[in-house]
Amino acid sequence: MSDVLQRLSCLFFLSLMVPSVGAVTKADYEVALENWSLVLASYVDKEGKIDFKSLAKEPEYLKTYIDVIARMSPTSHQAVFTSQAEVLSYHLNAYNALAMWGVIERDIPSDFDSFFKRLWFFKLQTVIVGNKSTSLYDYENDVIRVFNEPRVHFALNCMVKDCPRLPQERFKANTLEEQLSDLTEDFFNKKKHLNIDHQHGFIYVSEILDFYTEDFVDSGKKQDLLVYINQYSVEKIPLNYEVKFFNYDWTINQQP
Repeated sequence: MSDVLQRLSCLFFLSLMVPSVGAVTKADYEVALENWSLVLASYVDKEGKIDFKSLAKEPEYLKTYIDVIARMSPTSHQAVFTSQAEVLSYHLNAYNALAMWGVIERDIPSDFDSFFKRLWFFKLQTVIVGNKSTSLYDYENDVIRVFNEPRVHFALNCMVKDCPRLPQERFKANTLEEQLSDLTEDFFNKKKHLNIDHQHGFIYVSEILDFYTEDFVDSGKKQDLLVYINQYSVEKIPLNYEVKFFNYDWTINQQP
């Protein structure tokens, strides 16, 4: 039996242990997290691309985790989450799973390359977190960004090509600091996200830093982004280089 089939077999039996209705407990949440871990390990490759087509054939595995997210959150079950790292890990995992589930629910669209496609997916499509209705847009902006941790922007994944790499393992409280740092360094040392042109004295960087400039630098000025980037980029950038932004690729990050 292949590794993938072994993971799916484990995942199937774990999914049977999570109640589909009624109250959920800490034990239920821990089982659901293992389900999410197996989904990531089974359907996400080393580059962060997702095998949506195979996942869509076995959607109940991801669905067991989504069902627990819908009924348990750090707000609804405060006693379960005893540290800020546990709370933030919950939200990062939940956002990524909800975005993944949203792509499956929409029959794997090819892209979100228009304003109206993005409006529908991120703002108008309802998701449930801890018995409360929200949207991916509001979840990110009203809950996750409130942590004032800019590195979350390299952990959140909306399932398109120019998002940061989706890890093959879930976020965990005891390793969250290391995971966030690793993902941020990984992001700024890939030419698809950061390209330095020494000949002309400018850089191209991901539009993520344009979307959320004020999260990275207090001034809110794009030129000051160089100070933040230089914390993580192996190749240091002169602070007088002009900052430009790549056009964001909203194509779904489906494995070939």
